[in-house]
Amino acid sequence: MPSASYADPRLAALYDALNPAGAAAAFYLGLAGPAPARILDMGCGTGLLACEFAARGHHVTGADPAAAMLAVARARPGGDRVRWIEAGAASLATRARFDLIIMTGHVFQLLLEDGDVRAALRALGRHLAPGGRIAFETRNPAVREWQDWNPRDTRQRVEAAGLVADVHYDISAVAGELVTYETWFRFTEAGGAPAAADDAPDGTVVVPETLRFMDQPAVAAFLAEAGLTQVTWYGDWDGAPYTPASPEIIAIAAGDRPGTGAE
Repeated sequence: MPSASYADPRLAALYDALNPAGAAAAFYLGLAGPAPARILDMGCGTGLLACEFAARGHHVTGADPAAAMLAVARARPGGDRVRWIEAGAASLATRARFDLIIMTGHVFQLLLEDGDVRAALRALGRHLAPGGRIAFETRNPAVREWQDWNPRDTRQRVEAAGLVADVHYDISAVAGELVTYETWFRFTEAGGAPAAADDAPDGTVVVPETLRFMDQPAVAAFLAEAGLTQVTWYGDWDGAPYTPASPEIIAIAAGDRPGTGAE
């Protein structure tokens, strides 16, 4: 569920190049079980994973608040096999019920306030079918991954959809659980990407973002409050159990009664 910054179609077009499918995608694909399962990809972004689930025979809904991301998703090969909804987690309201709800790409970390977390988990819990599960991940704050988000270590060139941009990350603030960073895009003429009205004169776009780094006990407490008390924890995409030194906090949660989490 990328931020509203991805309302810019150029940034949406570069998203997959910056975030290629890898071990995390394989992990989530392995959770679905035999087809056809009913799957919700909450914060689906450009729809890469949702379309892969659909290609495997599942009934898939992809939801995201960014219209530009959904435009990429709809145009993707296989995009016509997925139902697309423009909505955030807390505002999701559909009669559909799902066997598996996933939130990938660390979108859980975009829920900055306690109320945002509670509203999202309650809404998603209401959309679980009997026996359904919610799966998501968040970075382990003890690892302090953000310390490597600097121009020297993150600089890269990305190309997609006729665009070329030099990209890097930089930290601007760390306050408790909240880490604010900037993604710098410098579009080059070689990519055929004319500067937009709000770009800097050199074609640079700076996208600020704040993430919440919540520890495992805090995540567990929010899940329990939402009635999602049956939780399996993993610490990495190879299926290793969670430990305090794990890079990821991966939760697969089900309700404490058949059907849904707490209303």
